[in-house]
Amino acid sequence: MYQRHTCVSARIFAGCRADTRAVRSRYDDAMSQAHRAGSRIAFFGGSFDPPHRGHLTVARAARVALGLDTVLFAPVGTQPLKTHGATAGFEDRVAMTRLAIAGEPGFDLSLADAPRPSGEPNFTLETLKRLRAAVGPDCTLFCLMGADSFFNLKSWHRAAEIPFLAPFIVASRPGQRLGESISILQAALPPELTLEPAAHLLPQPKKAAPGATDSAPAESSLTVRAFSLMNAAGDRAPFYLLPGLNVEISASAIREAIRKHKSSGPLAGTAISDPLPAVVREYIAKHNLYC
Repeated sequence: MYQRHTCVSARIFAGCRADTRAVRSRYDDAMSQAHRAGSRIAFFGGSFDPPHRGHLTVARAARVALGLDTVLFAPVGTQPLKTHGATAGFEDRVAMTRLAIAGEPGFDLSLADAPRPSGEPNFTLETLKRLRAAVGPDCTLFCLMGADSFFNLKSWHRAAEIPFLAPFIVASRPGQRLGESISILQAALPPELTLEPAAHLLPQPKKAAPGATDSAPAESSLTVRAFSLMNAAGDRAPFYLLPGLNVEISASAIREAIRKHKSSGPLAGTAISDPLPAVVREYIAKHNLYC
């Protein structure tokens, strides 16, 4: 199913670059057929500028810890909170993301957050509404994000509505204190939401699937903390935290390292080679990105 959907997405994007409306319409049709009833799907949006091993580590951990069937990597067209936009174009970021996740069981490319025909920014809430309609009511949809995005949540468009459409899965990073106190989490949330501990029964972790290019974090090392979010109307939604993942990679630092090494020849062997999958590093060099 993963390979079939990736191929469908690739053909859709390659054939409709100039018509974003057609891309999204045909993509939604493919999405509605690609996921079986009962699937657990996480939307993982971001610039992916470039996609790096940190993104892959977060997605693997979430897939194993929350029993996900699919993690959808969704490069964003225009982020409302990044006024200068992404450094690489949308087509390049889609191409790099496709390369980065190739061969990873349960990882898929999503065009749900493609540039809007109007040129307006992409809002996560609106994207998730379209995705919710595309995958059907029998699938469980989550919104996966890193701690950096979570700490900016108050600035998001109608952020308080998102977890009731797609519950949050938040992945921490080394040095971040997300798991130490519920007050730290509460402070990052919109004021309309209240967080409290929950006794949710978490799904059984998935066994590592054969064929992955890098193994997922060991099941015994994964910790999931479950909470419950409540709004003023009394609606509740689960909230999941993956604390203490050993991921300390910054896309902006990678871009800066590429610029610094521009005069040093090929990227291989430089300080940026480890954070990037080899195929992404080769794409960047071939297309002279971030220089």
